[in-house]
Amino acid sequence: MLKKILAIVAMLYAAASFAAVDVNKATAAELDGLKGIGPGISSKIVDERKKGDFKDWNDFIGRVKGVGNKNAATFSSEGMTVNGAPFNGAAAAPAAKATEKKADAKPAATATAPATAAPAATVATGDAKADAKAKKAADKAAKADAKKKKADDAKAAKADAAKPAASAAKN
Repeated sequence: MLKKILAIVAMLYAAASFAAVDVNKATAAELDGLKGIGPGISSKIVDERKKGDFKDWNDFIGRVKGVGNKNAATFSSEGMTVNGAPFNGAAAAPAAKATEKKADAKPAATATAPATAAPAATVATGDAKADAKAKKAADKAAKADAKKKKADDAKAAKADAAKPAASAAKN
């Protein structure tokens, strides 16, 4: 029984080892096989690799246009490595920023004026791109709140208009 368990564990480990695709050694077809990488990105990767091997994930992200931290995390979770290393460098930082942005965007969403929503969404983020994204999310939330308020007002007005008609019908 123990031999069977060890054999299964060894086979699973071997299967996991073959699933890893090193970006410096993989062909375009192997890169295409990873979820999230299509022919466009795989050709960019191969073209950049012709200039020299990728040293690490930061080098990979910097040289391949269209690949950022989010894509790198996705590719790594699908089995892609750079020099045998999975992506883990900046994965925690964007997650922390996203949590911070959500926390900042919630108070902005409850604000009544969109002008007050913008400063609250940009608190303590140094990244201009992240600031713009947070501002856009806050503006979207403010618009949704305004739309909901307008719909509620219209519903209340319709209910108020129906009350006199109902009481006139009783008389």
